[in-house]
Parts: sequence; C-alpha cells; structure tokens
Amino acid sequence: MRNIFLFIRRYFNFLLFLLLQVLSIYFIVHYSKYHQAMFGSTANRITGKVNSEYNKIEYYFQLKRTNDSLVKANEALYNKLKADFNLPDTVSKTVVDTMKIDSITQYRTLNYLNAKVVSNSVNFKNNYIVIAGANVKKFKPSMGIIDVNNNAVGVITEVSGDYAVVMSMLHKDSKINGKLMKTGETGTVTWDGTSPNILTLSGIPKSAKIVKGDSVITSGFSTYFPKGILIGRIDEINSEKSTSNYTIKLRSSADFYNLQYVYAIINYQQEEINKLLDKQTKQN
Repeated sequence: MRNIFLFIRRYFNFLLFLLLQVLSIYFIVHYSKYHQAMFGSTANRITGKVNSEYNKIEYYFQLKRTNDSLVKANEALYNKLKADFNLPDTVSKTVVDTMKIDSITQYRTLNYLNAKVVSNSVNFKNNYIVIAGANVKKFKPSMGIIDVNNNAVGVITEVSGDYAVVMSMLHKDSKINGKLMKTGETGTVTWDGTSPNILTLSGIPKSAKIVKGDSVITSGFSTYFPKGILIGRIDEINSEKSTSNYTIKLRSSADFYNLQYVYAIINYQQEEINKLLDKQTKQN
C-alpha cells in the first residue's frame, strides 16, 4: 500500500494529465455530434479490423475440421457414382412363386473409404505411404488408392490394426495398366526412380496417334482400379529404335508431395475374380 501511495505521489502530475485528457475526450465526444460521429466511425473501423483478424485466426484453427468434413462428403459422393454399380440382367432368370429380385435393383461393385496420410516418401527408389483411420480395419492388400481428386496413387501392400502401407506409384516395382484416353491403346505405367511425379508409359505402338498433354487413365483390366481413374498426362514422347513402340513420359496427376487424405477402393468383385484366376493358373 505504501508503494502505491509513493507511486501516485511521484507521478501525480502525469496521472492528473491523463485523467483530464480522458475527461476532455469524453466531453467532446459526448456533447459534440461531429466528434461523436467521427469517434463512432473510427471505433467501428478498428472493431471491424480486429474482428476480421480474429475470424482469420479462428478459420485457420477450424481448417482441420473443415477438411475432415469435406473428405467425408467426397467419400459419400464417390459412393454414389453410377459406374460403381451393376444393373443385372434378369431376363433369363427363372423365379418361382414371386420375383425375389427386382429387375431394376442395382448391385454395388465399388466402395470408397477415406483415410489420412500419416507418412509419405518421394525421394527413394522404393517409396511407401502409410495411412491411418477408423476405415483401415476394412482394408485389404491389393486395394487401389486414389487421392481426393480421383487420381491414382498406389496399391495397399499390408494392413495392421489402424494402419495400412501403400506401395506408391513412385516405387520401382509398381506396375499399373494404363490406357490412352483418346485412342484406347493400353500399356504399363512404371517409375524409373529418377524424378518424382514423372512416370513412364511403355508398350504403346507407334501407330497410335498421341500428342503432348493427352490423358492416361486406368484401363480397368486389373482389380486394383476401375476404368477411368486419371494417372497422368503425356509430357514427353520418345520413339524406341529397337521396337515398334513408344516410351512415353507422364506427369502424374496426383501430387505426391502433398498427400493428406486418400481413398481406398473396395472392389466387391475382386475376390471372385482372383479365385477364378488362381484356379485357371493351377490348371495350366
């Protein structure tokens, strides 16, 4: 208490000056309409600026929640695509008593489930992506992985608990069936281990009419990816001297440097197709 009185005594003149200044400003603003309007305008500008900056900060901290909601919404939209359903032909189906299956019933062939990328590499010869989330328990090896923009990313190789390992397309052992979107020729998309986001499409005959910028999509000839998933766009066309094919460089449509969320493609026909292929292989 003694220190407070000493402080007031020492700075009494300055404190009195501040008090009189505040009273002067109050009387001017309170009794002068002009100054009142000016003060209100200035106060509104300052308040608006503060609120604007506060909203920016609040928006930044809400981005995670926004991203999560967008990923879930995107997942729902993917699962409504007509291409993910088969409309069975029941013309030749014999039904006793009542028709148990309506002829317009659609059977889901594909399902998309989201996951978050927790680890990703692009600078090695063999690059892997680790994904996590509640949906991972439903994942199995050999499922295709796409990014939020429906671009091919890789294939699941291992699942353990809430985590799954994905062989990135930036892996020397990665092989995906690719197809020229315009002309339909198919080949194999690989990675030579040099430049991230640059892939190689081989097996395209020189008779194909291709130009730089053409899109390359998944062919649908494997159970990893359905037909039409974008792989990349042609960046460079080289003619092989010893064969009748081109070696084509693609710029991948997926940005492997900036993967945050991905989707696993559950192909409900995959298990049946694999059983048939295994059976045929054993017979041969």
